[in-house]
Amino acid sequence: MKFIVNTSTLLEKLQMVMGTITSKPLLPILDHFLFDIQNGQLMISSTDLETSMSTGLSVEADGNLKIAVPSRLTMDTLKSLPAQPVTFNIDTKTNGIEIRSEFGRYKLAGQPGSDFPKLPELDAEQSITMSQGVLLGSISKTIFATGNDDLRLSLTGVYVQLTEDDATFVATDANRLVRCIRKDIKPGIEQNFILPKKALNLLKSSLKDTDDVVRLDFNSSNAFFSYGDIQLICRFIDERYPDYNAVIPEDNPNKLVISREEFLQSVRRINIFSNKSTHQIRLKISGSEMSISAEDYDMSNEATERLSCEYTGEDIEIGFNARLLIEMLSGMYSDQVQFELSTPNRAGIMVPTENEENEDLLMLIMPMMLNAN
Repeated sequence: MKFIVNTSTLLEKLQMVMGTITSKPLLPILDHFLFDIQNGQLMISSTDLETSMSTGLSVEADGNLKIAVPSRLTMDTLKSLPAQPVTFNIDTKTNGIEIRSEFGRYKLAGQPGSDFPKLPELDAEQSITMSQGVLLGSISKTIFATGNDDLRLSLTGVYVQLTEDDATFVATDANRLVRCIRKDIKPGIEQNFILPKKALNLLKSSLKDTDDVVRLDFNSSNAFFSYGDIQLICRFIDERYPDYNAVIPEDNPNKLVISREEFLQSVRRINIFSNKSTHQIRLKISGSEMSISAEDYDMSNEATERLSCEYTGEDIEIGFNARLLIEMLSGMYSDQVQFELSTPNRAGIMVPTENEENEDLLMLIMPMMLNAN
């Protein structure tokens, strides 16, 4: 059996689903794509048993078949060829694959399609829709704040809380927290779940910032995302998410308004001189001026900058991790940000002075204990 396809078209589709394949798969066949051809439609699937992804395209085929194709060897071959039609000849008895191009032929060994793990079937209990741009923005503004500690598995994903009138996305690694409320998502249901980071990164790289619709179907264990010609299925993180509202301080009398870009660039420069293990910087705010400084006593490095700001409240000196602060400031898009502080040992709140339409964004960062000068 054979089918004909353009190299660049096929490569583009393979790159979409390549992200689920790990370097050390649990089973050898998980290092393969599943090619399922039915009536001239090629459906390409990949999985790591937790996250699965599929996409399709039309091909010129003389029959139907399922075969597992080595992922990296196939992609490397296609990458090395210019855009041109290639013919895949499949021996259905031996699962041998021969790729023919205008330059020559290349043989590789496939595996029976029947041995490929069966992907979860859509048996959703509930569903919602939203635009690709809204979902992409919600992921982009939260995923960086997720944790990496497998001992605190719930913090390694993004918590999604659905209500009748909006959807809230929350991420935290216990040192910072981001909460993004989207009022232009109208779920019409009360539900919550934790989406794993790997699936979110795949969504982030394949979603488009458009009004095109994403359909999310889900049951008690899996989420099914459908958008364009892509389907992504992921298993929820089966853990209880901490009460994030309990850690957001409400009484923050000290308020600072400052240019986001100027503050971000200053923190980046000062961080160069901070201790390489703690990345601690010191903010000293008094009147309409903020001093940003860092010192690395082991290397005899130090730096100080001053920025003008609008500040109401008592003079304060507080320490933060510069790397976390840089990521948070980079995740905002407003011209100015407002810091809300209380004391040097309590969490600081950062919000944009102007939220995007239908969005309510809040970021929290825990302070670091300052050494006496």
